[in-house]
Amino acid sequence: MAKTTDYTKAFQDMFANFPVDTSSFTEAFKSQSALGEKLSKVALEAAERSTDISARWAKDSIARVGELAASKQEPAEYTKAVTDFASASAELAAEHLAAFAEVAKKVQMDTVDLMLSSGKDFAADAQKAAEKATKEAQSAVKKATAAASK
Repeated sequence: MAKTTDYTKAFQDMFANFPVDTSSFTEAFKSQSALGEKLSKVALEAAERSTDISARWAKDSIARVGELAASKQEPAEYTKAVTDFASASAELAAEHLAAFAEVAKKVQMDTVDLMLSSGKDFAADAQKAAEKATKEAQSAVKKATAAASK
């Protein structure tokens, strides 16, 4: 049987010869993770509020159907009950759709705020990384210059 070659040591040696500062990747991961957590929180709050609105709408509609289903003395009362039900249902729909619109508006505003703040954080992190890289490059140039002049 053929034995598979283990390249682990070779890759470890290769990557050791190309030192890379992974702190910027770590910071980027942390920033993205925090942003994801905040966006998830916004989405979950919106889902909770939407569920509450839907439940309230269902309860209100069921209560109206109960009034509609009640026995009437005169046939004309059934017509009035259906008309009242339709009118009340239209009002309920407008009221609850407005509540859904408020939820959507809040989600949009919160998302924009999060994106703007994460953009500022990203710019600050990028500036720090650039400054650090510049200092390291300057230090390497000074060392190389000093070594060359000896």
